[in-house]
Formats: sequence, C-alpha cells, structure tokens
Amino acid sequence: MTRTARPLRLLMCRPEHFAVSYEINPWMDPARPVDVARALAQWDGLRATLEGLGHAVELVPGGPGLPDMVYTANGGLVTPEGTVGARFAHPQRAGEQELLDAWLTGAGFGPVHRPVEVNEGEGDVLPVGEHLLAGHGFRTTRAAHGELARVLGRPVTSLRLVDPRFYHLDTALTVLDDDPDHPDVAYFPGAFDEPSRAVLRELFPGALVTDEATAGVLGMNAIGDGRHVVLSPRATGYARALRERGYEPVPVDLSELLRGGGGPKCCVLVLRG
Repeated sequence: MTRTARPLRLLMCRPEHFAVSYEINPWMDPARPVDVARALAQWDGLRATLEGLGHAVELVPGGPGLPDMVYTANGGLVTPEGTVGARFAHPQRAGEQELLDAWLTGAGFGPVHRPVEVNEGEGDVLPVGEHLLAGHGFRTTRAAHGELARVLGRPVTSLRLVDPRFYHLDTALTVLDDDPDHPDVAYFPGAFDEPSRAVLRELFPGALVTDEATAGVLGMNAIGDGRHVVLSPRATGYARALRERGYEPVPVDLSELLRGGGGPKCCVLVLRG
C-alpha cells in the first residue's frame, strides 16, 4: 500500500524549565539529576525533524516551576468540533492550564472548554478517523469521556489502561493514520484490560499489535502522519514492523525527556480545525 503523509500543525513547548523534581509516573526518579542542555538539544532535534517532514510547529512559552509543560499533548484536545482544555490529575501540573488555554484562545482555537472532570487532553484522547479513542484508569477519568462526548458531539470509545507504566493512552497506542477511509493504529495489548482489547480488535482488526520490548522503551509514544512515524530509536522491532507495513520510521532520540515519562508524541499537541 502506498502511504501518503498529511501535513500537521503542532504545538510544542521548549523544555527550558525541564526537571524531574517530583514523581507522578513510574518513569520519573527525582534522585537522578537531569541534563537540561541535553534535553534541549534532543527537543531541538525533534522540532527540526518534524519541520523537515513538512509539519508546521508553533511554540507556547513555558514557565518556571512547570517542568512538564514540554509534554504539550496533555494540555488539551483540539478538533474541528471544538477545543477542550486540560484538568490535570496532579497539582504539580495545574499551573500549565492557564498558559495553554490562553495560547489556544489567542491562536483562534477558542473558546476553550474547561473540563469539570479530570482530563489530560491528547495524552488520553486520540482522534482516529471517525473515532475518539479515550483512555482511563490512571489520569483521565471515565466520567471525562462523557463530558467530551457532550461538548464535542462525537461518540467516545473508552479504553481502560491497567499497567502504570502506560498511564496515558498515547504511551500504549500509536495513531499511524487517522484518514477516515483507512484509519490505522498500532497498540500494545498488555496495557489494556481484556474488554478494551476486544474493542480494539473489533474496531481495528488489521491493527499492528506490538510487544513488551517495544512498549517497554515507550516505543508506542510516536507521531504518525500517514506515512512517517517519528519514534524512539530503541524501538527497533517496531521500526521493522512499520517498514513491512509501508511506513517510514523516523527515529529521534529523546532519552533525557523519557526520564519525565514522555516520548515524541508527548511533546506535540495536534492543532486540528
């Protein structure tokens, strides 16, 4: 099958304030010092790679005391039907909400719906063709899925995450192609309970199913544009499987940002509409 890339408009935040000063997921260890210069260089490499693939990157400024704002995917969900902001599960990230909402409003993506329920944006909600796949179990609550459906007027498919290493949906599932005519995903079954695995099998019978070796290096946290897949260089088996499927893997090293629990997808919020 011939794969066709689609240009993306992406929101990113340079990790000038990046640190691992607290622990809110299993990847974080505050006892290990962070190399901020290395994190910045790796992030700059990701941005350059995305722009080199033809994608437009816009920047939201971070702020002191907000070390996780580099993971902009968690800051909202932007769709043609409307924009839903974030309501973070942990108080350490709450300060990101105002900055992200203000940027989205100023860029013409408002009004931003401020959720009542805990909702960590595109970290847990991934549009795939006509579907809105939504994770719950660690961060975004199941109740938030109903709120999303009401606000956006779209059905939401709930998927329960059961492994704390994969605390957001985008750490366990990659949207490879969200074209409604041929949506395509890859996922790690071990991150989900059996009813959720059954839903994924029904919705995407031809999906690429990955393994522990891929998921264990956060390989599923990847950016797909219909042809290219920007992913961790450590996910070598995943890269081989993608090539066999007709995709072009594009490895980018974000090992320093992985220490905060994020990979390439965590670092971008897709601006749709």
